[in-house]
Amino acid sequence: MDAVATPAAVRWQVQVVFGIGDARLAKRLADEVGRFTSLDALACPATMEKLRDTVTRTSPGAIMLDDMFLGGAPLLDSLCRLTESAPVILLAPAARQAQAAGLVAEGDLEFVVRVGDFVPLAVSLLERRVRWAERAKSACGQPRAELPGNIAEIFRHEINNPLTGILGNAELLLAHRDRMHATDTQRLETVVSLAVRLRETVRRLSNSPWNGVHPLKSA
Repeated sequence: MDAVATPAAVRWQVQVVFGIGDARLAKRLADEVGRFTSLDALACPATMEKLRDTVTRTSPGAIMLDDMFLGGAPLLDSLCRLTESAPVILLAPAARQAQAAGLVAEGDLEFVVRVGDFVPLAVSLLERRVRWAERAKSACGQPRAELPGNIAEIFRHEINNPLTGILGNAELLLAHRDRMHATDTQRLETVVSLAVRLRETVRRLSNSPWNGVHPLKSA
């Protein structure tokens, strides 16, 4: 299944890239994604090589990847390369969770177990990632390239990891909003919004061209 064509010169036009080998699954996902973004902003490369090229050229808001699309390529290496450009929503069996846990902890990966009707959850996570990317893009544009290389690791470990904890705990509290005063709910929503913007800014800065080493690859 080849891509919905997108001009390579328009770097920010592609919002979502699919790595989905099953044509019926790709069609259903595309129909769902069409609810929150134009299908002109969706690219569906036919191979992993083309997917990596598309992601490098377009810097999308998010990538939806089915592990069966990898075609036998090492999971962690493939994910690390992709998350250098954009966050990934991975569709995979539960047995793959341990391999992907490090990237989930870093905030670069969402893991969806490919069992039952997993599509609504996958699309919801994708929609959230695209929304976060749009907020970050409007706040800071493309990352600057003049910072020293070692600052990328500082961003990821000293800023991003605590920020992920803040965001996760705030979202857990919001899950019980029916027990909270409206003012408290509004304040928590502000915390989540600001944390999202900051985390996406950190991700874009740490993945800019001066970041030559991914922390999971160098571990």
